[in-house]
Amino acid sequence: MKRYKAYCFDLDGTVYRGNEGIETAVRFIHRLQEEGVEYYFITNNSSKTPTQLQSALAKINIEAPTSRIYSSAITTAKYISQHYKNAIVHVIGSDGLKEALVEENIALTDDLNADVVVMGIDQTVDYMKLAKATVAVQNGATLIGTNKDIKFPSEFGFLPGNGSFVELVANVGNTDPIYVGKPSPVMLEVIQEEYGYDKEDMVLIGDNYDTDILCGIQFGCDTIHVNTGVTSTEQVLKKEIQPTYCLEDLSEI
Repeated sequence: MKRYKAYCFDLDGTVYRGNEGIETAVRFIHRLQEEGVEYYFITNNSSKTPTQLQSALAKINIEAPTSRIYSSAITTAKYISQHYKNAIVHVIGSDGLKEALVEENIALTDDLNADVVVMGIDQTVDYMKLAKATVAVQNGATLIGTNKDIKFPSEFGFLPGNGSFVELVANVGNTDPIYVGKPSPVMLEVIQEEYGYDKEDMVLIGDNYDTDILCGIQFGCDTIHVNTGVTSTEQVLKKEIQPTYCLEDLSEI
């Protein structure tokens, strides 16, 4: 395997599962830090702010500045700011998404006649929140999801991801949602633009073929699939387009 200038890691299922670190990934990141190799974390988790994600990494013994953390919440807020200027937004989501929207000076409302409904993972979601979102969409609002993950791994097993709830609202509202997070290459494009890498100098490391690996493929960089999360190596080997590398875990590098 070639050496890269920038290693871009997914988090859930790649670096940790729930509150538990994946030891082989933690050791590999420590090695990059010791050798002065650049690394970044790109996550479809929109529930946490960069500071909260930094704390989650610290709990598994990875010290990283917030400047190296890119979430789907931050990317979605930038997307809405660029493509839906002056829009009034109805939001389902947690602190990470709400803070990112406020940072972009986006107006938020509970009004059911909003211009945009944006959805990120919300662990307090209930029937009425989903019902209001479906009505807003039926009233003409554009539906945007931070990411389309149907499920994500935890220490207890797989749990429903944001895409499960977005698809519910989309089905009731009879609309096609827009997704900003992986497999969209936007987060990798932002890293490339901000740090000036060539695509051949970057590699994406992830456990989920349909989000992580396809993100790297669509961006045009090398990809490493690890068999530590959502998609098994057996499933990946049946895909038409293969990752650059398939590993059991990062101890194989």
